[in-house]
Amino acid sequence: PKRHTVYRDPLQSIMGQVISLPFKLASTTLTFYRGFFHYLFGAGRHSPYLPPSDPSSKVPSYLRPPSGAAAVPPASNGATLSSSSWTVPSFTRTPLFHQHARLHLFSLASAFYLYGKPHYRKGSYGEDIVDNFANVAIPGTGLPLSLFVWNRPLAFGFVCAASPVFSAIAALRLWVKTRGKSSISEEYAIRLLAPDDWFSYWRLNCRIAGMHALLNDVPPGYQMENKWTFLEEGAKRGVPVSPYLSTPAIVVKHRNEEGGLGIYFYKNATEGGDWIIQERILNGKWVSEHLPQNAPLSTFRVITQSRGAIDVTKECKAEDVTALSCVFRAGRRNAQTDHDSILFDVDVKTGKVLGGTTNAHWYRLGLHECLPGRCPWRSADHDVTHHPDGNIPVSGSVVPDIRDMLRLVETSHMKLCPDVPLVGWDVVLSADEKLPVCLLEVNLSCNFFRGSFDRKVYLDFLEDMAVKMQAMRLVADREGKKFR
Repeated sequence: PKRHTVYRDPLQSIMGQVISLPFKLASTTLTFYRGFFHYLFGAGRHSPYLPPSDPSSKVPSYLRPPSGAAAVPPASNGATLSSSSWTVPSFTRTPLFHQHARLHLFSLASAFYLYGKPHYRKGSYGEDIVDNFANVAIPGTGLPLSLFVWNRPLAFGFVCAASPVFSAIAALRLWVKTRGKSSISEEYAIRLLAPDDWFSYWRLNCRIAGMHALLNDVPPGYQMENKWTFLEEGAKRGVPVSPYLSTPAIVVKHRNEEGGLGIYFYKNATEGGDWIIQERILNGKWVSEHLPQNAPLSTFRVITQSRGAIDVTKECKAEDVTALSCVFRAGRRNAQTDHDSILFDVDVKTGKVLGGTTNAHWYRLGLHECLPGRCPWRSADHDVTHHPDGNIPVSGSVVPDIRDMLRLVETSHMKLCPDVPLVGWDVVLSADEKLPVCLLEVNLSCNFFRGSFDRKVYLDFLEDMAVKMQAMRLVADREGKKFR
């Protein structure tokens, strides 16, 4: 989607913003701190999480939409509400903005509740976040974010100090890029209170997953994060997972090394080893037509949500699982995996491939990335239409049988992990005629990879999750529950 821009006389716009800007920025910053502390140790931490429409809700006035705000943002006209704020004019005055802001601040505060507690795939949430941030940097800084989250006090200081600073930088850079046509105060409010960049959505999903797993004593579905468990259970339950070899072990030798050098032994996971041994999977015809030579296996990242995870004591039904987004990760020439790729958004209703973009600038580490011109602050806003390695047209193509692909992941979510709220599936369209579509792996603290999705559907789901999780946390508080 293209950014919605209201054109006005540049000089008039500049003068108006200069006069009112400091007051607007100060007000937004105060809202951030008040909301964050409200959910960290204020009334929001010790009372149920309820939407403003509930008579018992204790949502403070500054996190409620202004009176008279439209129930549906005016740009949508009842259509799908994009995950990107710039498609909606005056977004910061809409109920959707305030709903997103409450969830963002609630989950951000919850990260400090989770920090020292067990995580479903690590010893603690803090350990997991340090590992996940080891190769991620705020664009243009070159510093891995893991440096700033080594302990709870350091992470707390970073959130309080860096959030307003980088939100202001983002707003100012956009204003310069649009030559004064964007609103600094509006963009600052979006970046600080309801951020819609890929990183913020990823972290929101991670915090929801971490808290859900903790409070529900790690439901069985979270075992699917283990790649071998996923393949083994998938095969048992009739899910088309990527094929693996059952040979007990393999030996790999370098063809020229001697004297016991260049020889490696790998024990198969089927025999209790650490290695999953598979034949290489090749891209199918449609995928290959949109890639350069020597491109890696290129997958589709599909995100599904399960309302069955809200209350894991109840049976999950087929209609509870919904596919939210789809992205074609078109791998780059000579890359080993599609982590180095162009991310093409896919319309989940029609299968049409939309514009492409990248998030590679978030993975550029080293102090040299601070130098002018080295690392872009923002990447292209889904305006890539051709694969850059060979100028191969991609946008406008239609993914074959998209409905079958989405139905496959929805069914797989039901079969394998209905008790997990959000799942990212790596779907392969392969050259194997016996298995033309298969699932490579799943990610339960998932990343949308900048795919578009219905923001209202997503936020309504997370709001219902927050209501349930906060109720469970209050019970755990009263009972003095010890998490293991």
